[in-house]
Amino acid sequence: MSITEAVIIFVSAFVAGTINSIAGGGTLLTFPALIWIGLDPKMANATSTVALWPGLLGGAWGYRREMQNSRAHLVRLGIPSVIGGAVGGAILIATPTETFARLVPYLILSATALFILQGSINRRFRLQSAAESPTPRWWTVAMIFQFFSAIYGGYFGAGNGIVMLSVLGLLGVADIHRANGIKTFLGACLNSAAVVGFIVSNLVHWPEAILMSIAALLGGYTSTHVARRLGRVFVRRTVIVIGLSIGLLMLWRMNS
Repeated sequence: MSITEAVIIFVSAFVAGTINSIAGGGTLLTFPALIWIGLDPKMANATSTVALWPGLLGGAWGYRREMQNSRAHLVRLGIPSVIGGAVGGAILIATPTETFARLVPYLILSATALFILQGSINRRFRLQSAAESPTPRWWTVAMIFQFFSAIYGGYFGAGNGIVMLSVLGLLGVADIHRANGIKTFLGACLNSAAVVGFIVSNLVHWPEAILMSIAALLGGYTSTHVARRLGRVFVRRTVIVIGLSIGLLMLWRMNS
């Protein structure tokens, strides 16, 4: 790894850690960077997941104030996140990524559309009121949604943060900073299971992973302070721009 390559992957991981804490989609920066320095796609995906995991922990710690009243969400959605992340990681280990990767841009664009429409959907079905006084049925639906989201995230996490933000919004978590904190914690949960599988399967290229993990941790922690200063409206718009940009870029690359 040359100095130029080290600088590129460090910067990509720092920005990815920042993006993951605000919206999600940081994998779309680190994955191509690792491909560019010569890693095969499967190893690049696994190395990227391991490298960005510390950044999710840093982001979750940075949002600890916003998550003070979210213990039930963290526990009940964290469990299916760990299980789903393990399933997704196992699928990646056992199968090639090409077929599933073709679905990714459509999934990201769909999730972004849900994020844009979640306010109207919440008002139409009174989902926010349901989230304030959740019933057993509400929790069952939420846990099922998060389980399948975690499978996707464990397999190929690009844009999974936007998927989780959309799910949380549809479930009535209206505060974008609180939703970001919960999303970041759940991302750390689901990736922890996938990370173990990737390490055991020797899919991680450690020199790049260690360097990128330091950068991602710094980016994840500092981004929470930036998000608070910019305000909720700006963060919501940033999520939408990132989601549309990533989805359209991946769709263009897939068809080019």
